[in-house]
Amino acid sequence: MQSEIRLDGEAIVVSSFKQEKINGLQQISVVFPVTSEEYHRITTLLYKGEFAVAVPKLDLSFRGSIQQYFTTITDLYKKGNVGEFTLTLLEKGEECS
Repeated sequence: MQSEIRLDGEAIVVSSFKQEKINGLQQISVVFPVTSEEYHRITTLLYKGEFAVAVPKLDLSFRGSIQQYFTTITDLYKKGNVGEFTLTLLEKGEECS
């Protein structure tokens, strides 16, 4: 399990991490908590859909896009709420450039 990933340089502390290769491309799946205070920053980042992905502890980096994304609750705009986000990112192949 990794404790941090970076999306376009933005650090996200994760509680669960899974790495695998799909057709020769890197795929990572992470779970991380998001507080009501972080909600706007995180969702604005995720709306980009494509990122420079880095996993510092594995010295892993690639250009990737969201394959799957969901959260346990949708009312994170309410003060004090905390949701769990699940995010799967897949490396973009050369043909996707």
